[in-house]
Amino acid sequence: MRIHYFQHVSFEGLGCIETWARKEKHQLTGTRFYQNDPLPELENLDWLVVMGGPMGVADEQKYPWLTPEKRCIERAIRDGRTVLGICLGAQLIADVLGARVYPNRHKEIGWFPIELTEEGRRSSLLGFLPVKFDVFHWHGDTFDLPAGAVHLARSEACEHQAFVYTERVVGLQFHLELTPPNVSELIPNCADELVESKYIQSPSQMLSRTSAFQHANQAMNEILARLLGLGL
Repeated sequence: MRIHYFQHVSFEGLGCIETWARKEKHQLTGTRFYQNDPLPELENLDWLVVMGGPMGVADEQKYPWLTPEKRCIERAIRDGRTVLGICLGAQLIADVLGARVYPNRHKEIGWFPIELTEEGRRSSLLGFLPVKFDVFHWHGDTFDLPAGAVHLARSEACEHQAFVYTERVVGLQFHLELTPPNVSELIPNCADELVESKYIQSPSQMLSRTSAFQHANQAMNEILARLLGLGL
């Protein structure tokens, strides 16, 4: 299978998704926008994975590549490709599907539980998870649910944490892919966001959760396997 990823900054890579893809011997290619890599030819890929980043979906003036990136995501959805968006990636998917993306009431940074909706509990994608499950967050924005999408998960601080659209397009506001080295790299690059707040943890709180990283990565691998098994 041919997987292409969009990476927005050097310090937010694929994490355990790359480990899974290489172990399963999938072809993996990427566009690293911070290095001015070209966009892919969509006919040459099966999956598109859109990663996170500190920019917002409306920051085209500062990051001009956001505009062609959005058009590429839009075409991939229209062409029936599987598209997985994580954090900023989920916001970009919501944006191209016509939903509003805007600052959330709270920034959510660190380990906080999500809760599956009724649809999420019945979902073939997330239904294997406990109803409440600790995941890693690093976001200040949120999005309205796109028209036609199914709401899969929420958290205390953020209502729309996960959705699926036409069974081939998945948006996850949270991170299951990050490993401790990934978060160790993320912390100094986004340290200005680590202010005192109900839903913001300290670096030591984030990095001390060894078993949470393991469980999150296992969940990410299971989601990827289910996407693959569903033929998405």
